[in-house]
Amino acid sequence: MASKTAEVVKKVEQAEMTFLEHLEVLRWHIIRSLAAIALFAIVMFMSNEFIFDRVLFGPKYADFPTYRWFCPLAERMCNGPVFNVQTVTVEEKFVTHLKVSIILGIVVAFPYIFWEIWSFIRPGLYPKERKAAQGIVWICSGLFILGILFGYYIIAPFALIFLTGWQIASDVIVSTPTLTSYVNSITFYTLPAGIVFEMPIVVYFLTKIGLMSPDFMRQYRRMAIVIILIVSGIITPPDVLTQFLIGIPLFILY
Repeated sequence: MASKTAEVVKKVEQAEMTFLEHLEVLRWHIIRSLAAIALFAIVMFMSNEFIFDRVLFGPKYADFPTYRWFCPLAERMCNGPVFNVQTVTVEEKFVTHLKVSIILGIVVAFPYIFWEIWSFIRPGLYPKERKAAQGIVWICSGLFILGILFGYYIIAPFALIFLTGWQIASDVIVSTPTLTSYVNSITFYTLPAGIVFEMPIVVYFLTKIGLMSPDFMRQYRRMAIVIILIVSGIITPPDVLTQFLIGIPLFILY
């Protein structure tokens, strides 16, 4: 029975489909992905107290784990960033609540979304290509989540400490960002990190199709180190220690 089922699946996967049939299959993959995002977004919307108090505003508080970890290395990290968040429009809190719920819905649903994408692509691959991509859903999902955590626990706290502590006119200017600005900043520090952590997958497939090679990467390693240090210097406070704390994981990914 199992062998017969496998044979049927194989025939279906190898069968040629028309363009409209491909579109129909793709449409259902998209619908299921959007349904997953909507489901998780609703859950996040209903968990607003935990999401905002414990997650989103976590890097704002002095007891955030990152500040405790790095307090012995840098005194500035001990107290966390000092600033207040405000709203300046009537609808800002509600709109931000919706926005955060949707973003977190996408993040939480990412493994399922990627599985839907892979389910659409997989039937069109040769057996050798499928074998080379074995476990890609788990690997990509793990790297994405790892990148999100890296952005949340490393990049966001260091960036908040540095940017809110930057002085241009003694004590005349007080840091009071809007809720929208704060959410945009946290999103900018975390989501791109999740995408950047997919770099090993991109490099792997570029190597498989012959566009890159280990020799090519070794040849331009010094240039890569310079670029990584520049990026690390931009997103961290201007001291060597924190710059290397950010740069080392990026170089390992390279």
